[in-house]
Amino acid sequence: MPTKRSESTAAYMELYRSGELRKRVERAKGMLVSCRVCARGCDVNRLAGQVGKCHASSQVVVSSYGPHFGEEAPLVGWGGSGTIFFTHCNLRCVFCQNYTISQQGEGYVVDEEELAAMMLSLQARDCHNINLVSPSHMVPHILTALELAVAKGLSLPLVYNTGGYDSVESLRLLDGVVDIYMPDMKYSDEALAQRFSGIKDYPSVNRMAVKEMHRQVGDLQIDEQGIATRGLLVRHLVLPYALAGTEGVVRFLAQEVSPHTYLNIMAQYHPAHRAFAFPQLARPVLKQEFLQAINLACQHGLERLDRLRSPSAVGLR
Repeated sequence: MPTKRSESTAAYMELYRSGELRKRVERAKGMLVSCRVCARGCDVNRLAGQVGKCHASSQVVVSSYGPHFGEEAPLVGWGGSGTIFFTHCNLRCVFCQNYTISQQGEGYVVDEEELAAMMLSLQARDCHNINLVSPSHMVPHILTALELAVAKGLSLPLVYNTGGYDSVESLRLLDGVVDIYMPDMKYSDEALAQRFSGIKDYPSVNRMAVKEMHRQVGDLQIDEQGIATRGLLVRHLVLPYALAGTEGVVRFLAQEVSPHTYLNIMAQYHPAHRAFAFPQLARPVLKQEFLQAINLACQHGLERLDRLRSPSAVGLR
């Protein structure tokens, strides 16, 4: 068992030394005046306390933070992934298992100095990375806190753990800042995206975002100790009745991103929040649905699948 965290140089160190990170902070803050931080483009003045579809204003709200051992294997290692869970979300998924955080605002207000202190605390606890969960609406605040944390010694890789509805404009501010992008790819069908997450153009925006992420960081790189250091890691949650459009997702990844994409096909769907109001979502995923998703990925040449296990190992019948 390794006893020392893998040594790696986070992408943002060069931008910090050159002064470019400071410029990115100012540009990101400017996006809050008529908010276009995420792909919603609500145009509200968050600096004046107005809120958009994500329900976030000028404040940072965090639900929790700490080492997390339930993430993908290359993120967890032996020290855990240092997760910071942001409150609010720019999606409105009817089946969200964390809806009290994402849609009901459960959490507590912190300032950027406190957010920076969280990052440094996770580094002191020997986590392998700083895992920013639901960050799409918090990019300016994250960049501000990052600059403060780097000045005090932060050097861990950043993981951008997102629902996948991200603005390319914001992502370009993160070029050279984020080491590991971990987006969801939830749907292939616009009508289903509208019905279940409240956003019709999710598939097209999501695909543009994933392509931009891959342009920045490439395929996932894993060191000799099994720890991810840089690259793209995609999550895809299997839904009942093939509602997630797995074939469209894996075809896109294989043909338009990279056949070497690291993909986590997730089987943990169960009805939560308002899912029981939709008959198609009112049951867990079946074993054959999960196996079909895995087979589709393999048929399209995607072989880097996270923790590929038997259906019984992931609790399916």
